[in-house]
Amino acid sequence: MFRQQFAGLSFFQGFTPEQIAEICPIMEAIPCEKDAVIFQQNQRTDYLYILEEGEVVIQYKPYDGPPMVIARIHPGGVFGWSAALGRDVYTSGAQALAPGRAIRMQIDSLQQFCSQHPETGKILLERLASVIAERLKSTYNEVLNILTNGLDHTGDCWRRIEKP
Repeated sequence: MFRQQFAGLSFFQGFTPEQIAEICPIMEAIPCEKDAVIFQQNQRTDYLYILEEGEVVIQYKPYDGPPMVIARIHPGGVFGWSAALGRDVYTSGAQALAPGRAIRMQIDSLQQFCSQHPETGKILLERLASVIAERLKSTYNEVLNILTNGLDHTGDCWRRIEKP
């Protein structure tokens, strides 16, 4: 049953049933209650997550301002990938916006899996790299929108709109 649940997720499209069976032992399904914090910014990185159902928001809190939503994760989306990048802490926080469920992989188990199953591990890492690259592209657009939100374009120059 568990295999069928996540085999249909976009992240796993193209994996064979045998590869999915190999990955299954390192997967753990967790509930995501509405408004639950899944992990906080600067929390130790232990898991990589794939959203199965629901919606998760990724927030970044700069030291000198309020939190900013930098991404919305929908079913099949990956989050918590600071762990896969070898970071000690998550660079952003994740919170469930709607009730749902995520699949998580403990990062040490994922590393061990990739060394024990190199073919499937390579596909998994390539898929993860693709997701991260796409997310960085969309994060760039989100940050650009945030930065330009308080700016007014006049002719060839940008000027800051001062608030009264």
